[in-house]
This record gives sequence, structure tokens and C-alpha cells, in this order.
Amino acid sequence: MIKTIFRNTFLVGISVLILCAALFFGVQYSQVQDQTYAALRQETIYAEQGLSLSGVDYLKTLDNTNRVTWIAGDGSVLYDSDYAMPVDNQLDCAEVQAALEEGEGQGTRRSDSSGKSTMYYAKRCPDGTVLRLSRPLGAVRQALIAVSPVFWVLVLVLLISGVLSFRAAKQIVRPINDMDLDHPETTYPELAPLVGKIQEQKMTIQEEVAQRESLRREFSANVSHELKTPLTSISGFAELIAEGVAEGEKAKEFSRDIYKESQRLLALIEDIIRLSKLDEEAVSPDHDKVDLYAVCSEVVDSLLPVAEKQMIDLQLTGVHAQVPGNSQLLSEMVYNLCDNAIKYNHTGGSVTVDVSLQDGSPRLSVSDTGIGIAPEHQKRVFERFYRVDKSHSKEIGGTGLGLSIVKHGAQYHGAQVKMESEPGIGTKIILEFPPSEE
Repeated sequence: MIKTIFRNTFLVGISVLILCAALFFGVQYSQVQDQTYAALRQETIYAEQGLSLSGVDYLKTLDNTNRVTWIAGDGSVLYDSDYAMPVDNQLDCAEVQAALEEGEGQGTRRSDSSGKSTMYYAKRCPDGTVLRLSRPLGAVRQALIAVSPVFWVLVLVLLISGVLSFRAAKQIVRPINDMDLDHPETTYPELAPLVGKIQEQKMTIQEEVAQRESLRREFSANVSHELKTPLTSISGFAELIAEGVAEGEKAKEFSRDIYKESQRLLALIEDIIRLSKLDEEAVSPDHDKVDLYAVCSEVVDSLLPVAEKQMIDLQLTGVHAQVPGNSQLLSEMVYNLCDNAIKYNHTGGSVTVDVSLQDGSPRLSVSDTGIGIAPEHQKRVFERFYRVDKSHSKEIGGTGLGLSIVKHGAQYHGAQVKMESEPGIGTKIILEFPPSEE
């Protein structure tokens, strides 16, 4: 920011100095040019008087500061102080024509003889001839050397301007750099809106950090509890077997319980790992064109034995729809939705999985005729380890992370999750995917 302020301030100073210098030199150049014409005019008058008294010999006595040319009324040159005779006819020269017509004439042009830019002044004499004096424009440039000290003044001013610009930039930025972000205050009223936004953002960040910390603690507590339960069971059963308390069929029963709790523990760990990957966006970035209907068909086929065991009618309806995404994650999402719909259903109930296209957007819905979810629980069922009926949760199994995986998987695929549920009637969960790009 210091560099920007310094650069802009310094550029403004340079621009002003350049404009002032151009104006100054323009005025000086104009003044020197007018003074040169005035000098040529005065010297021409003196030369004319000398010519009328002493003839051409007087012209020869003049110094060579100016070129003196004596021209006849027809333009022929009678005398030239710089060039040997004969000299080209000068009737076409503008200053000569003006002198013949109006008595005097002046102008600046490139000389045909020397090839240099030259200032001319011509005066008509009483006998009809024209006396002309000229001076190279370089003489005017030499006159401007008199004001060369101004250049050094400009250089000095630029140096001072640079130092002052840098100091001003540092002084402007210092209050901003010294601002305490914990208690942001500013001496610049113009920065008040920015300070206000910083304070709002700080509060928002603090709230998010506090919320994340609360969720982390809750998650840690839930994980500890969920892991402790099957481990306690496994430890207890193993201890009974090790001490010989359980023998024969009882030992086999305890072994089955150990195996059941171990599988539950493994499923819980796998779900935790899956959620951690989703949180860290560490899921495989491969996005293939996945046939959502085909994924649902595989999941439904794998769950048909479970549904038939509980006398649940599991059906798949709809059309084939392409979804850009991760096929394994999509399969897990559909599996969790269908698994919950079967678990929380009534004997003889039904589960319908439907795939459709709504205005070009793939849409998946899983509806059941189960126990439903009360309105006060519907906003929280996607939280990790949240259970509507904790007393009934152990009987039906599960890790309590299924819907949380569905929610995070939907976010990963840019989909929206909607829920429609009434206690005692059933639940319908809808996933609306963004339009697939052909």
C-alpha cells in the first residue's frame, strides 16, 4: 500500500512539474522569439540607414552575427553577407513578398541555402529594394540556455517530492498497520465501514470456531461412547469365556455375540473414516458419469434379503439418469437411505426407491411407510450419532452415522437434501442433483 500511495503521489508531482516546465519553457521560448524579431527589426533599421548613407560598403562592415541580404524589387539578390554571388532569386520567399507589399515581413522557415531553421525579418527600403536580416533558430536555443538552472531546480524539486511522498505514504499507512485487530479502531472516518466489517467477520469467525469446537467435543464424546459400548460387550463376553464360566453352547453364543459386536465396531470405524475423508475432501476426485438408476438397482438387490426377512416390500422405480460423481460414495448414500427405511419400518410395510429427471436435474427419492420422524427431530437427524429413539437404537443396530454420510456425500456432489416425514405415516428423503452436463 505504501508503494501504491508513493507511486501515485510521486506521479502526480512529476506530472505537475512537467506541465509547469512545459508552460514555463513555452513562455520563455515565445519571449525569446519576440525579442529576437525585435532585435532583427532594430538592426534592419540601422542597416537601412547605413545603406542609404554609405551604400553596400556599409553592409560589408557589419559583423557576421546575422546574415544580411539586399534584394532588388524583382527578387534578385544584390548582396549577401554569407554566400558568394550570384544567389538564387528570393521573390518566392514569404517575408520578401510581405515586405514588398506591406513594407515589412517576418517568418521562420528552413533556409534553402543552409538547410537550417532560420528566423527572417525583411524591410522595404525607400528605393523599392528589400533589406533582410536573418538569424539561425539555433541562436534562440542558445538563448534558452540562460534558463538551464531551472532544470537543476526541477531535479531538486523531484528529489524533495520523492522524499516527501514516501514519508507521507508511511504516515498515511502507519495507523492502518498499527491497528489492533482484537480492538480495531481507526483515525480515518473513511475506514469506519472496513473496520465494522472486520469486527463482524471476527465475530463470525469466533462463533464458527466455538461451534466447531462444540461439535468436535460432542463428536469426540459420541465416538467414545459408541466405541466403548461394543468394546465393553466384547471384553465381558471374552472374560466369561476365558474364566470358563461359559462352556459348550453358552460359549458359542458368547462367541457369536463377540463377532456381532466386532462387526458393529468395524462398521462404526469405517463410517467414521468415511466422514473424516468427506470433511477433509479426501474422497477420490474421480468424477465419472454414473447411472444413478443402476446404482440404486445394485443396492436394492443387495438389500432384498433383509427386506424380505422383515416382510418389507422393497421396490425400484423411475428412469436412468446420469450423475457426475463418485460411484462408490453414491452407492453408500443410497445404501444408507434404504437401510434406514427398512430398519425404521413396520412389518408388512414398503420402501420405494425412485429415480427421475426434473427439468433435466437427476432426482432420487427413498420413501417408506415406517415410524416417521417428529418435526422437532427432523433438523437434527443428519447430525452425527443423533438418534430419535435411543432406547430402540440398539435393537435395530446401526452406527448413527448413516444420514450424516448422506448429507456430506450430497454436499460433495453439489446436491440438495430434502425431507418429508410424519410420525406414524412414513418418511421420504429426496436428493436433488444439479443438471448433468452433456
